[in-house]
Amino acid sequence: MAKLHHPLNVAGEPRAFFGRRSGKRLHRGQDRLFRELLPELEITLPEGTLDPASLFEGKAEFVIEIGYGGGEHLARQARENPGTGFIGCEVFSGGIAKLVEKIDADGLGNVRLYTDDALKLLQKLPDASLSGAYLLYPDPWPKTRHHKRRFVSPMTLGELARVLKPGALFRFATDIEDYANWTLAHILRSSDFVFTPAMPGEWHTPYPGWQPTRYEEKARLEGRMKSYYFSFVRR
Repeated sequence: MAKLHHPLNVAGEPRAFFGRRSGKRLHRGQDRLFRELLPELEITLPEGTLDPASLFEGKAEFVIEIGYGGGEHLARQARENPGTGFIGCEVFSGGIAKLVEKIDADGLGNVRLYTDDALKLLQKLPDASLSGAYLLYPDPWPKTRHHKRRFVSPMTLGELARVLKPGALFRFATDIEDYANWTLAHILRSSDFVFTPAMPGEWHTPYPGWQPTRYEEKARLEGRMKSYYFSFVRR
């Protein structure tokens, strides 16, 4: 099998990796599930195109969550929408282990996981193959020299637009104002997405069905009480 090369940025250089891979050591139960259940859930990229329908039996709609953290939101979405196939992308081993625990405990058969850079997966998906996408509380990379590591970029938005069906929602949430402005600026420069809030400031109200994440809870404990919940529509 040919080696899959790391995606390049717009300058043709290897793209910076988003996020760390490991933190605290997994406890015994997590480690067992990580070794035994994760291989059944993990997505391996093929040489050619990856049809999401090949990952799920009897599913016609597919949604991706990029950087799902502890998996609180993704697990809830999967429970409430059993007819939809959910693809979760996360590189942090602690987050992967937490979601695998939830999948095992709730018997979720409509979730598959990708444990590498989400852009690699997006580049393998067919055009207009996804019904929705979530990017919730991504790493803000606050230092200016690290902004190139933010997931939102012309390249990633272009790939998201390609794989989303017309009318599909791309939902983004953050508690960092600078990252909210960064994302909105990129969206407004894109011809692929529409942002039409019904009223000013509505983006501070979570959308229906919102599941607070542990990152949001951490932000509140640290005094960051205002978040931004954007819903962008694929043209």
